Amino acid sequence: MYHNPVLLKETVDGLAIKPNGVYVDVTFGGGGHSREILSRLGDNGRLFAFDQDRDALANTIDDERFVLINENFRYVKRFLRFYGVKEVDGVLADFGVSSHQFDVAERGFSTRFEAKLDMRMNQQNELSAFHVVNEYEEERLRQVLFRYGELRAAPAMARLIVAHRQNEPIVTSEQLKRVLKKFLSPRHENKILAQIYQAIRIEVNQEIEALKEFLLQTPEILKQGGRLSFISYHSLEDRLVKRFIRNGLFEGEPERDVFGNFEVPLKKVNGLIVPSQEEIKLNNRARSAKLRIAEKL
Repeated sequence: MYHNPVLLKETVDGLAIKPNGVYVDVTFGGGGHSREILSRLGDNGRLFAFDQDRDALANTIDDERFVLINENFRYVKRFLRFYGVKEVDGVLADFGVSSHQFDVAERGFSTRFEAKLDMRMNQQNELSAFHVVNEYEEERLRQVLFRYGELRAAPAMARLIVAHRQNEPIVTSEQLKRVLKKFLSPRHENKILAQIYQAIRIEVNQEIEALKEFLLQTPEILKQGGRLSFISYHSLEDRLVKRFIRNGLFEGEPERDVFGNFEVPLKKVNGLIVPSQEEIKLNNRARSAKLRIAEKL
């Protein structure tokens, strides 16, 4: 299975699909969400999908209503324009790493496998996990581990990595584990490793910058009454999505008029949606998923 789509029905329900509407799935992956959208579209509906990972192209859907674009979703507006599309009825995003990326050992995303440090979602990119671990200055490495992994031991970890690589480069995931062994207590090893990997992966793929650029474009490409349906997996992403839906900004508060009112481009629809215990049992990766839905005012 390339990728088991999380909250499949809930996410697509959140788009309130119009049969003749135009929709975008900006995280195509295995195509599960896209197929569900297409099943609800009429003959004149259209779906554009984005995925920067070339591996995802093998899952393309043979349907004349469908176009798959091999690009990062941070360029969503530009590439929709290229296809003559200025506004859409809905945008779906599932910000997680696909099961396929975790399961292919040589991609280096998973803590389970011995693999070279890579973690690039787009294999054409220059920056890999190897570069981050072996070439970043100590202070920058500390910031990555602290900001994106929320690791309290980030300063000590960065110091240890820098000291070790002066003797030999850290090439594989197993080497990185050995270097950081003293921080990996048996009880919490998996959790801490996941945080370390998350931090490096976010840096390698510029995930936070890409997410911010993407979110800022969404009110511009949505028709009035159009819907966003977004799944996040860690607090950094979810916080950005939640704040952007609430007040159109990532930090601070919007400017208010003399009456204390402020205008925002979006309003949330329903509350936070999380997977059921049944879904988590079937797909353990769903356990941290959070779905937020919004509508353009």
